[in-house]
Amino acid sequence: MCSIFGYCGELSDRAAFEEGFSRTKSRGPDDSRVIDTGKGLLGFHRLSIMGLTPSGMQPFELDGSCVVCNGELYGFEKEREKLKSKGYTFRSDSDCEIILPMYFEYGVDMFSMLDAEFACVIYDGKSGEFIAARDPIGIRPLYYGYDKNGVIVFASEAKNLVGLCDKIMPFPPGHYYKNGEFISYCDIAEVKSVCYTDIEDACGNIREKLTAGVEKRLVADAKVGFLLSGGLDSSLVCAIAAKKSERPIRTFAIGMSEDAIDLKYARQVAEYIGADHTEVYMTPDDVKSNLETVVELLGTYDITTIRASMGMYLVCKAIHESTDIRVLLTGEISDELFGYKYTDFAPDARAFQREAEKRVRELHMYDVLRADRCISVNSLEARVPFGDLDFVKYVMSLDPEMKLNRYGKGKYLLRRAFEDTGYLPDQILWREKAAFSDAVGHSMVDYLKEYAESVYSDAEFEEKRAKYDHAAPFTKESLLYRELFEKHYPGQSQMITGFWMPNRDWEGCDVNDPSARVLSNYGESGK
Repeated sequence: MCSIFGYCGELSDRAAFEEGFSRTKSRGPDDSRVIDTGKGLLGFHRLSIMGLTPSGMQPFELDGSCVVCNGELYGFEKEREKLKSKGYTFRSDSDCEIILPMYFEYGVDMFSMLDAEFACVIYDGKSGEFIAARDPIGIRPLYYGYDKNGVIVFASEAKNLVGLCDKIMPFPPGHYYKNGEFISYCDIAEVKSVCYTDIEDACGNIREKLTAGVEKRLVADAKVGFLLSGGLDSSLVCAIAAKKSERPIRTFAIGMSEDAIDLKYARQVAEYIGADHTEVYMTPDDVKSNLETVVELLGTYDITTIRASMGMYLVCKAIHESTDIRVLLTGEISDELFGYKYTDFAPDARAFQREAEKRVRELHMYDVLRADRCISVNSLEARVPFGDLDFVKYVMSLDPEMKLNRYGKGKYLLRRAFEDTGYLPDQILWREKAAFSDAVGHSMVDYLKEYAESVYSDAEFEEKRAKYDHAAPFTKESLLYRELFEKHYPGQSQMITGFWMPNRDWEGCDVNDPSARVLSNYGESGK
């Protein structure tokens, strides 16, 4: 990961800018640079992944224009060759160096041409204006706000803007900013034409496209590792990578020291694919002592996100401290595409599809946010194969009747796509996985709930939660998280739309806890 900052006008408070920019140094510990465009500042903290030499340092400058970009541009070599044929020269092997030449050639149309996860800010030296953009899923973070003089400011994380901007908001994924407007260039969740096909064709395409999504994410000049929970999604990513790699891949799993559900399954997968596997253990004290750290690094009060981040943060911390790995592949986004436990309660295919569209559009505030922050705060880069644009567009376009769980097995299409391929043993391919926050150990969530119960009496809970109009806390645990959030991001709750919960409008989903554990169909999951 890297960290970018765009102050798009006259600077009102240099000290506040410097302090805000410094808060995300962990995203890019290798080098830092700020340039004055004459119309505003562009700042960059670098984590070297592609083009490791100093020539790959940003901001990139060309003919009076400048750019900072936190991104991975897949297949950039082909575009670079096209640009070379048009007379452009390049001084580094960085993928992001093609952005300014592309902007000169195609203007803002370039954003829809990128196969990438990215966030960038461009200063156009000819027009004197700033343009910003973010990838269609929001895998790379970007926030914005306005300073006291009305100058718009862009930054990789909300924490960069605390103290500079009164109101901080996430930059909408799939949009670019130009001339004071946010303009959509790609709504990844919108289906323009439903794909009606048979199950064999659908599964064949799912297998082919996911494999391609993993393969392109293995390309890096820095070392690559894998988070392996033992569930279907991360296991498939690791299995595909193992098939495509010349040497054993490095996998990492985490669990509570006493009752981790998935460590044994992760170990089984690692042995099957021949991975170099590492297990990390966490204790109840680790959970409690790191809670505020996790809330601060996430910038959220959402229950699901915080629970699931405990293990992810600690395993990434261990990877950072004990290895020279710089890139991690993860299994996020599969649930939103193929359905999860609560989508079994969808009343019909239309409702399932609407829910999928909503979840994909909101991913940048929840699972994708979790993956980015837990990984980047430990000076690592996240890559998300299930977020491959071609893969997401295809799965979203499939007839939702086919995606409904009529098979007695969640994510049936994904499982069947890899059946009889030898990628995974059947007992992993067809196992129902526990929720990640449960899989690292049921006791972890129980410890958090018990801790929250000890912090507030019933009367204190009712009094304190009444202060909040937006996303009002509804349990002592959610109040605890909200108070920690407000400590670090006062008055910024609207950065998150609300709680990531099952759809309460569906029969069987009107619950007060986001864990699938409370649903009637959880059954054998995670045993």
